[in-house]
Amino acid sequence: MSLTTQFYTMISMLGMGCWLGAALDTYGRFLKRPKRAHWVVFLNDVLFWFIQGLIIFYILLLVNQGELRFYVFIAILCGFAGYRSLLQTIYLRILEVIIKTIIMIYQFIKRTCYVLLVKPIQALLQLIIFVLLGLLRLLLSLAKIILLICKTILKIALTPFKWIGILLWKLVPHKIKNFIGINLKKFAGVSKKVENMKLILLKWWNKIWKS
Repeated sequence: MSLTTQFYTMISMLGMGCWLGAALDTYGRFLKRPKRAHWVVFLNDVLFWFIQGLIIFYILLLVNQGELRFYVFIAILCGFAGYRSLLQTIYLRILEVIIKTIIMIYQFIKRTCYVLLVKPIQALLQLIIFVLLGLLRLLLSLAKIILLICKTILKIALTPFKWIGILLWKLVPHKIKNFIGINLKKFAGVSKKVENMKLILLKWWNKIWKS
């Protein structure tokens, strides 16, 4: 391995050390360990370190065809230590600004979509419901008017038959009228007795059921 390759390897591994520190802070910021189950944290940790190992090996493969030397680990540790001492505070501030900016953009897009899409759809649905209710009320009003007209026409049409019936009833002999009246009273009395019997049986049944 030439000196140039070794130099590039050292520089790239120093950068990967800084990258590893930033990735750890970003990972910890989004993972929120106290709020997660232990098995979730374990799986995320395994996946995180596996991805970081792949990234470091890929960079090493590009720089020196994947040759792993002792100074590679030293360079990564130095880069990580340099990030912790010099760049961590600045990076965390920048990270928070980026997160807040993304949240603000998301909220803006969400509100814009609500105003431009959801609100018009709600207004359109309300308008459709209002129109349908208006049509329903109109149809009910028309139905009432038609029923009233039909009732009036039927009443006018039956009026002659009513008069004829009254005239015919006047021509009926008094004996027949008295006979019909007596039978109607008897029928009314029987109906009343049946209704009273029905009430008595219902009360009796309720007493038996409650007991």
